[in-house]
Amino acid sequence: MAPPLIEVRGLTKVYREGDLEHVVLRGVDASIRRGQFAVLLGRSGSGKSTLLNLISGIDVPTAGEVIVDGTPVTTLSERDRTLFRRRHIGFIFQFFNLIPTLTVEENLRLPLELNADVRRNGRAPRDLLELVGLADRAGSFPDRLSGGEQQRVAIVRALVHDPLLILADEPTGNLDLETGRQVLDLLDRLTREAGRTMVMATHSREVIGRADRIFAIDRGRLIETW
Repeated sequence: MAPPLIEVRGLTKVYREGDLEHVVLRGVDASIRRGQFAVLLGRSGSGKSTLLNLISGIDVPTAGEVIVDGTPVTTLSERDRTLFRRRHIGFIFQFFNLIPTLTVEENLRLPLELNADVRRNGRAPRDLLELVGLADRAGSFPDRLSGGEQQRVAIVRALVHDPLLILADEPTGNLDLETGRQVLDLLDRLTREAGRTMVMATHSREVIGRADRIFAIDRGRLIETW
């Protein structure tokens, strides 16, 4: 069997304010194979976003390690973690995080301009916009799009550089129920068709039936529920 794409070993994250300590994650262990769709459930503030940030190298743990595709992310320098994210990880956020002064197509080209490897190997923004039904909005600015359209653009932005891993943090949390379902359908289809690995943090029970793995974070511990 091939090694997992993501390995998390003994991951602990503690935030300190003066003499106070807030333990967010306690000795978390997990492994996720290539092509799997894993969901992180838990109440607000339970540590879901923290775990995604640690997997991506945005943040560093107090203890433990994260290995993504054989790369020990936690031991990389800040610069190398940034380069690793640019090349291998796509992010989808609750509030879209599109740059308002750039058109849709310019937002999508931004990841492709960050380094030469991405420019050579990434997907054409226009082709991906066609896949999500937004080819006619390439020249529009984000504020001219509905919430669902903006999230579809955000999905394309996460895929445009052909990443190994998609990390999604409450991607339907800012959408109505029906639009959220449409976005989930699209995200599920686009990731599975390409055999991509995805980890999604969410409150939504709508996602459960779509996932290959279900984890819950409770009092800093990661529990696999399915």
